Amino acid sequence: MEENNRKAWLYLVPAILFLGVFLVYPLVDVFVYSFEEGYNFASQSRFGVGLYNYGKVLHDVYFLQAVRNTFILVIITVPVSTGLALLISLGLASIPKLKDLFQTIYFLPYVTNTLAVGLVFMVLFRKTDYTDGMVNLLIRWFGGPTVDFIDGPYWAKMFVLCFYTVWVVLPFKILILTSALASVKQDYYNAAKVDGTRKWRIFTRITLPMISPMIFYLVITGFIGAFKAYSDAVALFGTNLNAAGMNTIVGYVYDMLYGNAGGYPSYASAAAIILFVIVLTITCINLMISKKNVHY
Repeated sequence: MEENNRKAWLYLVPAILFLGVFLVYPLVDVFVYSFEEGYNFASQSRFGVGLYNYGKVLHDVYFLQAVRNTFILVIITVPVSTGLALLISLGLASIPKLKDLFQTIYFLPYVTNTLAVGLVFMVLFRKTDYTDGMVNLLIRWFGGPTVDFIDGPYWAKMFVLCFYTVWVVLPFKILILTSALASVKQDYYNAAKVDGTRKWRIFTRITLPMISPMIFYLVITGFIGAFKAYSDAVALFGTNLNAAGMNTIVGYVYDMLYGNAGGYPSYASAAAIILFVIVLTITCINLMISKKNVHY
């Protein structure tokens, strides 16, 4: 038994080393940097240790703006994308002969480059000297006023960002939920039909409980992915997200390191730790909620 344990630990050593070097060490390093005031990469010097970096970040207008944008993005896109994916997956499950074809079509945006999809959205929504964009043409055709979705009001830009984010994450969620629906035993549905159970009750009493672990998985990963959003905003509004008013927390961290306001690794580390705490807190809340609502 002891020999087997030694072999097991030996097999785990490469994975432990990999996680330690590329996950644990960077996290500890960022945590240390976040308390070093005025840290300089070149000279490896600092002028103090304390909570100054956190106070500076939490009072930074651009950081507060990034937090607001990120939370709006999370609150809107996670439930909308999960709900739409569930509806589409149910629709695909009802047409088994064409399910594979439509599943492939829905999955195509997921394997397409994010920036390429962003350029397509810019063509659809951006107003130029030559055209108002396809979306504005449709709005005008229905008698509505045109809107500059890329350089216009905040609500219009947030709408495009949320729409784009839902579009990008939807294929993966459809794939997962379609597989989850296919794994539900048909015997449960047959028994419900024999009893004359209504479709809505079948959905709420059989389908949802059986696929609830996958829904919970998608919600958790959706929250984490939305909080890490950055490339989506860059694809639509360019690299100067502060000027566009559409920066995210990850974008703020990047700007503090490499952007126009770059050269402040201590501020970037403090912002990264704040993001880590936010994601960890929300994940723990979701885990507590799942104990009552997820059926394994």
